[in-house]
Amino acid sequence: MTVKLVIVGGVAGGASAAARARRIAEDAEIVVFERGPDVSFANCGLPYYVGGEIAPREKLLVTTPEKLRARFNLDVRTRTTVEAIDRAAKRVRVRDLATGRAYDEPYDKLILAPGAAPVRPAVPGIELPGVFTLRNLQDVDRIKATVDAGAKRAVLLGGGFINIELAENLVRRGVAVSVVERNNQVLTPFDPEMTTPIAEKLVEKGVALVLGQSAARVEATADGLVVTLRDGRQLPAQLVAVGAGVRPESDLAVAAGLEVGPRGGIRVNEFLQTSDPDVYAVGDAIEVVDVVSGEATQVPLAGPANRQGRIAADNALGRRATYRGTQGTAIVGFFDRTAAITGASEKALRRANRPFRKVYVHPAHHAGYYPGAEAMALKVLFDPASGAILGAQGVGGAGVDKRIDVIAVAIQAGMTVYDLEEMELCYAPQYGSAKDPVNMAGFVAGGLLRGDHPQVDVEVVLAAPDADRPFLLDVRTPQEFAAGHIPGAVNVPVDDLRARLGELPRDREIAAYCQVGQRGYVATRILRHAGFRAANVGGGYKTYRLFAGATTPRPAGPGG
Repeated sequence: MTVKLVIVGGVAGGASAAARARRIAEDAEIVVFERGPDVSFANCGLPYYVGGEIAPREKLLVTTPEKLRARFNLDVRTRTTVEAIDRAAKRVRVRDLATGRAYDEPYDKLILAPGAAPVRPAVPGIELPGVFTLRNLQDVDRIKATVDAGAKRAVLLGGGFINIELAENLVRRGVAVSVVERNNQVLTPFDPEMTTPIAEKLVEKGVALVLGQSAARVEATADGLVVTLRDGRQLPAQLVAVGAGVRPESDLAVAAGLEVGPRGGIRVNEFLQTSDPDVYAVGDAIEVVDVVSGEATQVPLAGPANRQGRIAADNALGRRATYRGTQGTAIVGFFDRTAAITGASEKALRRANRPFRKVYVHPAHHAGYYPGAEAMALKVLFDPASGAILGAQGVGGAGVDKRIDVIAVAIQAGMTVYDLEEMELCYAPQYGSAKDPVNMAGFVAGGLLRGDHPQVDVEVVLAAPDADRPFLLDVRTPQEFAAGHIPGAVNVPVDDLRARLGELPRDREIAAYCQVGQRGYVATRILRHAGFRAANVGGGYKTYRLFAGATTPRPAGPGG
């Protein structure tokens, strides 16, 4: 019996589902409805088209309706919207946006891939000309046209992935950029300290970074627009981009009586079936299971959407495939900086009251003696009992992506920090180190759990009342100490430590630290063997700088 599969939406999830369905069922009737003119485009590449890194525009088209028809024999109908689902009759109500004609289309199986829509804050003036979101090719055409026409100033509302990428590309085009973020950090999926290098790079490149603020209103002026912030500051611009997050486009599912979660995500099971077994849903519109917590969440990422499309097609056409869940592996670049994340953040673990420990390492991306080694900061979170890896974040230059990808696989495989110690990874001096950064994180975490590497977190030291604060021992060289140190620390270089033990208190906990943790670890072992109560400050002075040394954001006044 020939199956008729109807797919609502293209781009990542819908287009992947359609192509997969044809590959496994040549006789299936497959219809794809796409509201816009483009059935599959590279939405992650849109900011780079604005900046001229991607050209021409056709490079953004992953495929066209004509190619899908020719290669996969798909019935692709663009500029067509699905207005309603009649689940009892198993048909959808469709409207051709070019002609206005409405008609019904029957289905045997239905896959919903409507995506997510940008959130527009309820701010007066947010609908004015010159205020844009960035979701599709039509949006990017409008933004690029505004820049091409000579826009000199831009205000980006939101400090998420898209706006960070857009900020880079606008700077490349010579536009003065202000980024306004209501939270006290950019890139909110990350833990705050791990965003310090990105914030510093933004400021270094001339971006006015305004944290802890949001727009109160947008008004038209003779020179374009002005954004007034909650604190009264005014930012003039010819272009305003809203990147305040997205919401699942689940209205069609809600109207059809399908179950949705509290944040509007369409609920699906492991087979990506909705509450109606003949209706599947994929992509940014659905709730997914968080791999680490097991809780329902929403993670709008292209990789998971593509995989979900394949799995939904398999199940709709009689195969059996399951979706493992989403762990939120994501990456963003800004000039020569990269930030990447996988699994749970410390913030998420604290919200869930989940026990954890953490380590920071600050290795180079390849052997330090080989020219061009670039530094990174790597944070790994893990279960204090089993050592199971719960999450990781990295920020720095080259090589961050490689290490987070390795740890992402480790999380999916259920590995522990002890497994990180034993991982055998590629090594040549221009590519890595004999002890890879992933291995180093495993060594530090494994030593902590075994009791060989007692560690105190830097923020715990900083937050302790003076009466309870441990004796801070800086074991770096005098030159390093003079260049900057944690307030209140006493300097005794690690190579002099054995000869100067008499200078240290035996009635107080000692928190030793160095630049990145290695000399602090050696010092801790010396001290403990000598009978002192000592722990290493995790990640050393560089981790302290992540917490306490963020660049003060440039004030954004009338000049931007």
